Amino acid sequence: MKLEVRLSRLGSTLWRMLAPTRVDVPLLLALGLLAALSLAVVWSASGQDTDMLMRQAMRFGLGFTLLAIAMRIPPGAWRRWTPWFYSACMLLLVAVAALGEGKGAQRWLDLGFVRFQPSELMKLGLPMMLAWHFHDRVLPPSLPAFLVALAWIAAPAALIAIQPDLGTSILVSASGLFVVFLAGLRWSWIVALGVTGLASSPLVWHFMHDYQKQRVLNFLDPEADPLKSGWQTIQSKIAVGSGGLEGKGWSQGTQSQLEFLPERHTDFVLAVYSEEFGWIGVAVLMLLYAFVVGRTLWIAANARDTFGRLVAGSFALTFFIYVLVNSAMVTGMMPVKGVPLPLISYGGTSAVSLLLAFGIVMAIHAHRR
Repeated sequence: MKLEVRLSRLGSTLWRMLAPTRVDVPLLLALGLLAALSLAVVWSASGQDTDMLMRQAMRFGLGFTLLAIAMRIPPGAWRRWTPWFYSACMLLLVAVAALGEGKGAQRWLDLGFVRFQPSELMKLGLPMMLAWHFHDRVLPPSLPAFLVALAWIAAPAALIAIQPDLGTSILVSASGLFVVFLAGLRWSWIVALGVTGLASSPLVWHFMHDYQKQRVLNFLDPEADPLKSGWQTIQSKIAVGSGGLEGKGWSQGTQSQLEFLPERHTDFVLAVYSEEFGWIGVAVLMLLYAFVVGRTLWIAANARDTFGRLVAGSFALTFFIYVLVNSAMVTGMMPVKGVPLPLISYGGTSAVSLLLAFGIVMAIHAHRR
């Protein structure tokens, strides 16, 4: 009898996962348009490299497959799996410290058949863990609950910072703090956190690596060393400004095609896009981003429970902050960081993890109140 009950429950669970679900068509179309723009600009920025284009297309294929699977899993199941997912992400970050590889830093894990950046997965694991933490608690959070949340944030942030990857560490921390903010954190505590952050800035500067300090100095005065450390920022601003209103045309940008702009298909892909499609193209792209963020916030507002609201809301704000930081970096308004433009820059782990996140958002939408 118990076996029959278990088989029945298993069958109903599989049916809920495989049966047709209420797909958020507007959000899915917006994500598809971003992926199409990514393929177009990556092909141009890479010098019409077909192999790179195919690799990017395969990554999007994997990402949308995970999205389709994730949106069929009920939010309750995601909530139950969250502690395990967060723990797995923490173990991967520990493995990076021992086995990681990267350009001057240990940020990637190479398992032979796949090479990925575990910190990208923590951008999902940390907000979900904090949403799980606050789900059954009275909100706004009490001081003990708030302190526990800070501990959940500090652990992965420290592991990422020692890779060293200070920029990603700050952004991962921000993804967790967004959950705390949406949970109703008191403004007095927010002010206290801000004051503490400003007061600790000299200490942070002391422990920063030389190349990190140089990035800050380049941001303040890129013309001080225009042929070396300031080259990236100067060439990026030239590319953005030379696009004008309508742009120079697809694959007609001089800064990218003549290889003046380094990292043009990854972190600085927006400079290539701006040069080729101009102000109008950038406006369309930003409107698309605004729609994705607004739609996700709408899904968060209509979520069934606290977990769904906090997860969807934090994903929306994290997505927005990544767009903001990359855009500011490319235009010289922030120091250079290893922050890709979401769903546009060439790269696997970032695109796949973001599409998985939006699959979870669509699962929350499918089970909205």
